[in-house]
Amino acid sequence: MTAALVERMAPDDLWTLLQRVVPPAPVHPQGGGPRRRGDREVLASIIFVATSGCTWNQLPPGFGLSGVTAFGRFTEWTEAWVWAKLHRLVLDELGSRGGLDWSRCAIDSVSVRALKGQLTGPNPTDRGKKGSKIHLIVDRRRLPLSIGISAANLHDSQALIPLVRGIPPIRSRSGPRRRQPGKLHGDKGYDYRHLRQWLASRGIRHRLAHKGIESSRHLSRHRWVVERTVSWPSGRRRLHRRYERKPEHFLAFTAIAATLICHRRLAK
Repeated sequence: MTAALVERMAPDDLWTLLQRVVPPAPVHPQGGGPRRRGDREVLASIIFVATSGCTWNQLPPGFGLSGVTAFGRFTEWTEAWVWAKLHRLVLDELGSRGGLDWSRCAIDSVSVRALKGQLTGPNPTDRGKKGSKIHLIVDRRRLPLSIGISAANLHDSQALIPLVRGIPPIRSRSGPRRRQPGKLHGDKGYDYRHLRQWLASRGIRHRLAHKGIESSRHLSRHRWVVERTVSWPSGRRRLHRRYERKPEHFLAFTAIAATLICHRRLAK
């Protein structure tokens, strides 16, 4: 039961990639100390929490470790930026196989309710209730290339430049690494002259809906790809609502969700 559950939640190829970025086990100068549980079991338990939405204390016994141990390793790996590195490795694998389509990318955001913590604020679309926002850029195949979080009351336009800059240099099937889309689509929330100028200065064509002139529906032919991706909380239950007090923990779960979305395409 334990081996089957671990292999299902942490497949061989994902586990192999994690081994390249996970920090080594700490060394005790005097020897001894608690025996470190296997990293694969820890990865499987963290993915289970991310997808099921359960609390750390509700981990099933099939993983063979306690919620305290899993949360401790989750915190350790989050501080070492393991999830961002793992997401980039999966993107590299996709890019090297020609699995990314840079021709048309799209930017959008989704708001979730938050109970506490930094980077929360009144959500103007949810009667001012406290919340956080997930921002992302996806390629034409709905694969997240860059993600970020903010308070729910941050205007979408303020996230565009950090998100574009946050796209890592990703391997290509042939030629140099790439980190810029050929064209970027967005709704009226990004309709600002300085953003258009900034994108144009970097050779990125833009298709941002104009306020008061056209409806964002005109962009639906290309924006549907990001709208489907921002619905990921329905499949990653830990993102239904933000429970993490620390923003870095919430960002870690969004990175895990992005990694799983990309890995699912990689496994096809």
